[in-house]
Amino acid sequence: MKYVVALLMLAGTSAFAHHGWSEYDSSNTLRLTGKIEESGYSHPHGFVRLKTPEKSWLVVLAPPTRMENRGLSQDMIKPGNSVTVVGYPNRGKPEEMRAERIIVGDKTTELR
Repeated sequence: MKYVVALLMLAGTSAFAHHGWSEYDSSNTLRLTGKIEESGYSHPHGFVRLKTPEKSWLVVLAPPTRMENRGLSQDMIKPGNSVTVVGYPNRGKPEEMRAERIIVGDKTTELR
């Protein structure tokens, strides 16, 4: 029983630390369009490296299970594809944003 309680406490701490989105400025919405240079359909969050005319961005996406459940397949975010992402910039990392939605072709996927 002692181990179960310790594991639950550890899991709760990890989940709390993981879901701290305060590092992103939700008062400043960005809309970026570009070509995917790199992508990951990985845990805890997927990502794309998006090349826009201005610079290259690291875009943090949703967990793979959520993306899959909402119809955003791994193939849709493969390198070379053009996408638009809408989300919030990281306060301390000027090349990073957290995406709220991604638009691939004519399909919009809400990520939160």
